[in-house]
Amino acid sequence: MNFLRGVMGGQSAGPQTSGAETVQKLCDRVASSTLLDDRRDAVRALKALSKKYRLEVGSQAMEHLVNVLQTDRSDSEIIGYALDTLCNLISNEVEEEEPADESEEENAQKTNSDDLAGQFAEIFIKQQENLTLLLSLLEEFDFHVRWPAVKLLTALLKNQGQQVQQIILVSPMGVSRMMDLLADSREVIRNDGLLLLQQLTKANAAIQKIVAFENAFERLLDIITEEGMSDGGIVVEDCLLLLLNLMKNNSSNQNFFKEGSYIQRMKPWFEVAEDNSGWSAQKVTNLHLMLQLVRVLVSPVNPPGATSSCQKSAFQCGLLQQLCTILMATGVPADILTETINTVSEVIRGSQVNQDYFASVNAPSNPPRPAIVVLLMSMVNERQPFVLRCAVLYCFQCFLYKNQKGQAEIVTTLLPATIDANSISAGQLLCGGLFSTDSLSNWCAAVALAHALQDNSLQKEQLLRVQLATSLGNPPVSLLQQCTNILSQGSKVQTRVGLLMLLSTWMTNCPIAVTHFLHNQTNVPFLTAQISENLGEEEQLVQGLCALLLGICIYYNENSLENYTKEKLKQLIEKRIGKEIFIEKLAYISKHELYSRAGQKPQPSYNSPEQMLFDHEFTKLVKELEVLITKAVQKSSEDEKKEEEVKKSLEQHDSIVNQYKELIREQDMQLNELKKQVTTLTNQNEQSQTTITQQTSQIQQLRDQYNLLKVQGKPLESQHHIHNEAAQINGIQPKADAEEIGRLQEEIEKLKKQHDQLEGQLAEKESVIDKLRTNQTTGNAAEVCTDAAGEQTQLCKPIAVGEAASGDNDSASASMKISELESRLAALDDENQKLKDQVQLLTDEQKTLNQQLASTNSTVAILETDKRKLQQEVTESKKEQDDLLVLLADQDQKIFGFKNKLKELGEPVEDEDDLESADQEDDDDDELS
Repeated sequence: MNFLRGVMGGQSAGPQTSGAETVQKLCDRVASSTLLDDRRDAVRALKALSKKYRLEVGSQAMEHLVNVLQTDRSDSEIIGYALDTLCNLISNEVEEEEPADESEEENAQKTNSDDLAGQFAEIFIKQQENLTLLLSLLEEFDFHVRWPAVKLLTALLKNQGQQVQQIILVSPMGVSRMMDLLADSREVIRNDGLLLLQQLTKANAAIQKIVAFENAFERLLDIITEEGMSDGGIVVEDCLLLLLNLMKNNSSNQNFFKEGSYIQRMKPWFEVAEDNSGWSAQKVTNLHLMLQLVRVLVSPVNPPGATSSCQKSAFQCGLLQQLCTILMATGVPADILTETINTVSEVIRGSQVNQDYFASVNAPSNPPRPAIVVLLMSMVNERQPFVLRCAVLYCFQCFLYKNQKGQAEIVTTLLPATIDANSISAGQLLCGGLFSTDSLSNWCAAVALAHALQDNSLQKEQLLRVQLATSLGNPPVSLLQQCTNILSQGSKVQTRVGLLMLLSTWMTNCPIAVTHFLHNQTNVPFLTAQISENLGEEEQLVQGLCALLLGICIYYNENSLENYTKEKLKQLIEKRIGKEIFIEKLAYISKHELYSRAGQKPQPSYNSPEQMLFDHEFTKLVKELEVLITKAVQKSSEDEKKEEEVKKSLEQHDSIVNQYKELIREQDMQLNELKKQVTTLTNQNEQSQTTITQQTSQIQQLRDQYNLLKVQGKPLESQHHIHNEAAQINGIQPKADAEEIGRLQEEIEKLKKQHDQLEGQLAEKESVIDKLRTNQTTGNAAEVCTDAAGEQTQLCKPIAVGEAASGDNDSASASMKISELESRLAALDDENQKLKDQVQLLTDEQKTLNQQLASTNSTVAILETDKRKLQQEVTESKKEQDDLLVLLADQDQKIFGFKNKLKELGEPVEDEDDLESADQEDDDDDELS
């Protein structure tokens, strides 16, 4: 308000004063009139004056207009006038009606009024209730209320965007009311609603997410389809701008867009007719925004998982195929073709499936040529637009990014066995561009070829086989040698920078290429001469790259050439250049103004061809190599020896640790096997104990049964049954063969028959004895006795023999069975004793295994302790080494600083190394020449 009062106070008398008085009277009428018609007329008059007397109306009437919005909601006409008046005050689009001859004072006043819109917007939103009131008016369907409310909100967002966004964010249903504008049947409100949402979603991820989840994607895509897609008008452009706002740098909305299958709905946007002539400016703008929208989804700066998922969807729905159709179509405007190339580049970058498809695309030419070849022809053609050549280079880089298969295909076209004289290949185009007279073609071809070698040691070695025919009658030279020849010829800075980047990429992590480079006796003197010279600023970058290349020759040197070992190259640097100067020259690369610009994003974006000096992937390579080369050059031979000794000791420690690890692994395996054996033997022992217990109890039962049968005199069958039971107890089943059972049954039957026969004979003899006894009672005793004696002699003999035989057989058979049972019982006792002995052996063996387990555990503990001690020693030695290196570096810096201070003070400074180098410089020059 102070600002407004100051401006008011500085105005001169005249019409402006009368205008202020008029505004004051109208404000009084709005505030004091009781009739609605009077207030409406006053507000209408304020609206008419709000453009010419903007300051007066804004400073005096704003509060009254807000009161009208609060109290007169029932009258849409007065609400519309009030909103229009506020919109005129806050909007920057004010009609200018000043006369042609403006004085300096009027110009100053006009300059001050430029900030009026922001000041009035700040005053309006200072009371958050005003904005809440305005949001509620969006629900009114009346055109005279809704439309000016939309315009007023848009003006507030333009002037006080962040503050208005924060208020809307906490306002219930605030975003939803704005989203309802897209469904309005009146195109004016819908179109202005699009502009409102554009302002609302700028640089506010939270509001962007809310708008997206309010079904914005579906509505916007429907509007784009209804308006004719790329052939549509300004409405399609507004929808696309809003989509870009919602998804740019917002991974959540990008993921929501992909998961909602909206990428598939983008494919019809890029369907172009066969006749591409006569593109309107609006169509070019629309298609350009559509391509930008695709690039937002597959941008390299997005999370890798999100980018690859969108790339996959673009291929599956045919969007990539449609873009490649535009790429190869004729009649497409140059800027659309350039943006299409950039879009295809990012759709295929890092996606093997998409890269393979792109490799299979052919241009509709006769004969058909691969799209890659056609694009490379444009890149090395100096007549093509600069932006188009940059886009082709970016496309080629994206095609080779993490694509070893594609890298191999490009390098293969350069090998002698695969060159086809009747067709143009990608390798031939790159070689042609590498050695053409156009420096931009040289740089682009060198960078493209470097990408074919990126992180691919196999292709670096394969490229060493490439031979080039320089001129008739001269023998072919290798590609590596030809690059160094062009460097030594002193071509343009851009050409030399490109070749040095190619050579640096080629020789990094490829000792064979380093050996080939050093094998040429002129290369190292050329590099040292370039680094040691005092040249202008333009040549400093070349000197830095030469230092980088020489550092690579040191770091990746296998010492296979006696004249150019690591140590000799470092001595050469120290004597010819100086370590400090060498490191200073190396640092020129990262200090260059275009270096940081190239490192920001993969796409090359330059305003002019002269600015194309660095490649994005090369900047990452420099970051890695600069530290390694600096350390390698600063190390003395003693430091290297110490480092080698430390490495050897570390390797020895590592080998010892590995041996211990192997020993521990073996012992662990043995321990596990012993544990398994102990478990098995323990189980067997438990089973044996159980079996012994059962057998002991059953043997005791059999003994009791045997003694009982022996006392009771049971028949042989019972004894045999007891024998079978004993056999069952000992694991000898009565199944003990069918033949054995049959044999025993036959023996029993025989014994039964013998027993029956003996009993029959005994009965007959007893009857004869009875007869003899009865005959003894007769009178003729002698005769009878004699006859009886004779008969007795005849008959009694067999009876006696039979009885004796029968008695002997029974007693012998019984004694045999008893002795057999006793012998089997004795055998069971022996077997029982054997099992007990076996149990004792198992117990002893278990004790032995437990002792071995304990000793193994103690050995493992000792080995683990030794291992920890060794690891601690290694860590301490590494720490000590790093501390020594830091101390040495600090000491060198301090000495160097003191020397510089002495030199600045005019004191003479003598350096022993400088004296020695001065004495030996001539000798070294003779040796190197």
